[in-house]
Amino acid sequence: MLKEIKFRNRKLSVPIIQGGMGIGISLSNLAGSVMKEGGMGVISAAHPGCYKEGFKTNTFQCNMDAFAEEIHKARYISEGRGLLGVNIMCASEDYDDYVKVACRENVDAIISGAGIPLKLPSVADNKDVLLAPIVSSVKAFNVIAKYWDKHYGICPDFIVIEGSMAGGHLGFKKEQILNGNCESAESILYGIRDAKIPYENKYGFKIPIFVAGGIFDGKDIAKYLKLGADGVQMGTRFIATHECDASDEFKNAIINCKKDDIVIIDSPTGFPGRALKNRFTESINPDLKAEITHCYNCMIPCNPSNTIYCISDALINAAKGDTENGVVFAGENAYRIKKAVSVKELTDELIREANESLGR
Repeated sequence: MLKEIKFRNRKLSVPIIQGGMGIGISLSNLAGSVMKEGGMGVISAAHPGCYKEGFKTNTFQCNMDAFAEEIHKARYISEGRGLLGVNIMCASEDYDDYVKVACRENVDAIISGAGIPLKLPSVADNKDVLLAPIVSSVKAFNVIAKYWDKHYGICPDFIVIEGSMAGGHLGFKKEQILNGNCESAESILYGIRDAKIPYENKYGFKIPIFVAGGIFDGKDIAKYLKLGADGVQMGTRFIATHECDASDEFKNAIINCKKDDIVIIDSPTGFPGRALKNRFTESINPDLKAEITHCYNCMIPCNPSNTIYCISDALINAAKGDTENGVVFAGENAYRIKKAVSVKELTDELIREANESLGR
């Protein structure tokens, strides 16, 4: 049966993390609702202020204010249950500021990917906050764990392994994904399961592992638990919930998509991304440069003078409902979603399916 997860200083009754999805997809309503059902709800720090008035002219302040507000609202919605995480991309220009706000507001966990979060412990000044990197290889875990151990005297509190079937920006090369040459999530799990043992022995607590990417139902959850994972992270399934912060048009794009609609696209971040095929993705040409009239100064790898398009505008357009002229990130199994349900219905279904599979 599904078991409670014990972290260094916290417990999680339902071993499911709701993946952080930006821009404007996983904010307080979704995160708080997942927490209420006993899971870890996650707020994305990718432009949380995109719905605020004045966002385009005062982006930084709108984002910081909204980030704190969303944390407060999620706590209220959760009714004191579950855990609250935030997802902060290493590639963000305002990475340090988001981390400081998260620590000041006493979130339960900071989950960090889209790069290697080597400096995260030096910025996180609240030692009660759990710190977790997102990795797509054993090598990445070893680099992070060794660096944190040597320079900060700590180890990751938990690990999120993101496999190649995930939606959004991916930690693999585009050619690997298209050719099916990515290392499997199972293989990465086996490697990290062994690599973390010396750090567990040194620091005296277990480092839970969560597997992400393509997790669709309770059978998938049970599969990875049987292989040695402690829990899973799921993003796309939570988009098609009534409580998700995205527009109805965005949710319907997920619900109505077909398998052939899910494609790999180029992104100004330098990472490949998995998204739904639409008018915008069909127009992307990596050899042509976009004419950027306004820059949000949001992503370190992106240079407005030679970028192929503005990733922020593309994601904001989609989140607000213009799903033909924006980027709709989605996991490889998005086509299997047929209807919108409540977070409670989805969570109950996942728990029941997982327990049935584990029982068998």
